[in-house]
Amino acid sequence: MPKETATRKRANLRKDLGALDLPYLLLTLLLVGVGLIVLFSASYARAYYLTGNSASYFISQSVFAVAGIGVLLGMSRVPYAWFEKTSGMIYAVTVLLLLAVLLFGTNVNGATRWINFGFTQFQPSEIAKFSLIVSLSHLMTKRQKDIKSLRTFFLCGMLLAVIVALLVFEPHFSAIIIIAALCFCMMAVGGINRKYLITVAVIGAAGLLFLLLSGGYTSDRITAWQNPEADPLDTGLQILQSEYAIGSGGLLGLGFGKSRQKYLYLPEEHNDYIFAILCEELGFLGAMAVLLLFALLIIRGFWIALHARDRFSMLLATGLTTLLAIQVVLNVAVVTNLLPSTGISLPFFSSGGTALIMQLAECGIVLNVSRSISQSPK
Repeated sequence: MPKETATRKRANLRKDLGALDLPYLLLTLLLVGVGLIVLFSASYARAYYLTGNSASYFISQSVFAVAGIGVLLGMSRVPYAWFEKTSGMIYAVTVLLLLAVLLFGTNVNGATRWINFGFTQFQPSEIAKFSLIVSLSHLMTKRQKDIKSLRTFFLCGMLLAVIVALLVFEPHFSAIIIIAALCFCMMAVGGINRKYLITVAVIGAAGLLFLLLSGGYTSDRITAWQNPEADPLDTGLQILQSEYAIGSGGLLGLGFGKSRQKYLYLPEEHNDYIFAILCEELGFLGAMAVLLLFALLIIRGFWIALHARDRFSMLLATGLTTLLAIQVVLNVAVVTNLLPSTGISLPFFSSGGTALIMQLAECGIVLNVSRSISQSPK
């Protein structure tokens, strides 16, 4: 009898967890798998040149992918309500990590964005994106009755301002752009007064324009974006080589593994500009197939958000899906020279262990929200 009772309890527990959203899970795993294959092809020339092992980037990313899938499945079982309860602590830890970067971080190419643990590097800005999503979701849920008030808008703005201020000192302008766009979208979905949002959007756009035109590093990127041929061996090199890769791919591509630009012509071919190598090898049709997979994953994420059982989980799933969408759109826009270079990686494809594990963890949280849809009412 006790054995039957224990079995019944385990069955009830499994039932209470709810069912994972299978389409979302399969699309995520498919993108990770395709991303690893494309990364291997894009990186093996540089990997051999730098390490003597053509598979070094692929092996490292595969280890992170396996760990990330484990994190995804684990996070899918962590009740999303836990993040609502601990949102303050998550935000505080994020601020401490960003401060730690400024004090102990590793400087690479004039930017201090990483904490080096010896065996790997950790980028706290990835945590900052997630932290803001959780904090804003909690705040806008808690203040639902006063969502249109100036005080609510001010509190949301303060959550953003602290993170942005710390990122400015790194500096990490690509993360600032992503976070600002993300917060704007979340506040619009959350119901913040449109007058406040429009006012801040105009001020923010004016400030960004001033920053870009005021000279220095960002101004050089604008000049290179407008006329890369003016300096083809320096500021315009990456843009031109990316365009050569995309153009030479044509409709069907040169064939998997047959890229020319990956042989040390295109900088960051395994990271921010991996989409250009994908276009070169798989062509327009291959690139569109990958973008279709991303579109289906994003649409499914928003579907889960629309069917979420409460306001917090709706905002949480919306924020995480919006973050993925923003990063995909901005990366592709930069690689195709529709926007100036901003150093934004392509989710699931670009080399980077911290980013991959965070992306899979965030997908796991969306899957946990999807579990709640099939749970019995409590």
